[in-house]
Amino acid sequence: MTTREARGLATKENEEDAIATYLQHNPDFFERHQGLLTRLRVPHARGGSTISLVERQIEVLRERHTALEGKLAELVSVARANDAIADKLHRFTRRLLRAGSRAEAVGRIEASLREDFDAFHGVLVLIGQYPDLTPQRFVRTVARDDAGLKSFETLFASSKPRCGQVRDSQREFLFGQDSNDIGSVALVPLVQSAESTGPSGTARPLGVLALGSADRDRFHPGMSTEFLARMADLIADSLGAGPDA
Repeated sequence: MTTREARGLATKENEEDAIATYLQHNPDFFERHQGLLTRLRVPHARGGSTISLVERQIEVLRERHTALEGKLAELVSVARANDAIADKLHRFTRRLLRAGSRAEAVGRIEASLREDFDAFHGVLVLIGQYPDLTPQRFVRTVARDDAGLKSFETLFASSKPRCGQVRDSQREFLFGQDSNDIGSVALVPLVQSAESTGPSGTARPLGVLALGSADRDRFHPGMSTEFLARMADLIADSLGAGPDA
């Protein structure tokens, strides 16, 4: 670019800035020059033709309206989904309240996960001894020093549910012979609160609830885990005082 061309470009930019500043400070300009609105032509956003300034403004407003409609539809969809989950969690809570024993509570947890949440690959692994619970497909107990629990230490330390992919060793520990059918997992740590262990007690892990799906996208890292955390509290409370040892 030559010096003359550079000066010409700078002059053009200064003129455009001056015009823009003038119009900003004189919003009634087009009111005083209404005929100019119909004569001005601007490039069409979707082609090489030109349209009037008024038509362009209408087009911009339509685009904004469409974008707002899309955002509103998304918010409504999320709200409806949250309402549906809240309703399921409400039914889950009522089921547990009607349980007369810990064994019955575990049975109601499994039934609710299967019937209300469509979680057909659910596993409840409890730490310690629960003589009143019979090991079965859904629930089993492991010793506190079980080597398989090592890989869940970070999960217990955070006390927060986690969704997405898991290690092969974790998947096999949780789902056993069904592990190859699991594409994604929601891990829900169950932690006994300090309040339930007395004034001098400390929170400790009770176990983990694992929800598996053949769909790799069913449980993903970006999904909300708020309802899973509430479910964890309900399950932990339904276990009573925790393991016998």
